[in-house]
Amino acid sequence: MHSYSLLSSLFLLLPCVYGQNAPSSPKRGLVYVPNAEHLSDDSIWTTDSSPLTWYYNYESKPSPAFSNSKLQFVPMLWGSSTTFLNDVTAQIKSGANISYVLAFNEPDGGGSTGGSAIPAETAAETWQREIEPLKKLGVKLGAPGVTGAPSGKVWLQNFFNACQGNCSADFIPIHWYGNFEGLASHVGEVRAAYQNLTMWVTEYAYNNMPLEETQNFYNQSSQFFDRIDYITHYSYFGSFRSSVSNVGPNAAMLTEKGKLTDLGSWYLGGSATGNVPRGGAGRNAVFTGSTVIVLLASIWSLI
Repeated sequence: MHSYSLLSSLFLLLPCVYGQNAPSSPKRGLVYVPNAEHLSDDSIWTTDSSPLTWYYNYESKPSPAFSNSKLQFVPMLWGSSTTFLNDVTAQIKSGANISYVLAFNEPDGGGSTGGSAIPAETAAETWQREIEPLKKLGVKLGAPGVTGAPSGKVWLQNFFNACQGNCSADFIPIHWYGNFEGLASHVGEVRAAYQNLTMWVTEYAYNNMPLEETQNFYNQSSQFFDRIDYITHYSYFGSFRSSVSNVGPNAAMLTEKGKLTDLGSWYLGGSATGNVPRGGAGRNAVFTGSTVIVLLASIWSLI
């Protein structure tokens, strides 16, 4: 655990943002939140230059907007379901590349924040009926995606206890809304508890914060994820316009007019756009070079 505390301190030294093309990563995916009023926004994430490799939409079936894209779809069993297994099996039989599935979005959370609010015992029964059989089809199974609150830890323990060894997860998704120090600590705690599972970060953002702090968090966290081998996938929660963002306008990757913000452009491997989301505050960040990154890489090798 000591190494995570040290790493979180080191990553605070990272430059805020980039004035030239930001690093991209094959680990990056998309939390797809459609907006019926702005369907043209969908194409932003699937350009030829986009580094994104996968997406999920909180549903068992893929989004028509991405039917011809290179993004690999990851189905999710959001709450209790009796059709998930059939839905995913049908996609596999039709030739779809379904390699992973996700389960139970924030089951320890309430509906007001997007949680599925499902009891651990019910989730265990549903998992064994709707998810576990996919293992025989070569699909890797994600554990329930609980919140980053203490209630998530308790719920997940209760879930695996209720499974009685019959829920064989391959990876564990995590969610985090807060500062980078808290994120790094949470990653360390989850890793210590589930050392045999790889990790996905399927929702994260520094919500309702000033622009510069939001940008700093993004750059610190993305570099952190890219350097940890057991974090294999991550998806920033912000693929929507700032005017409809429920995590604050500065966390959104699109302005109220549908233009990529600096953060959105960096997530796609591009350079700063100078587009400030409505309600955003703070200065536009500038590239300060790679010296600090190189220094961190050297220190990392010693940990």
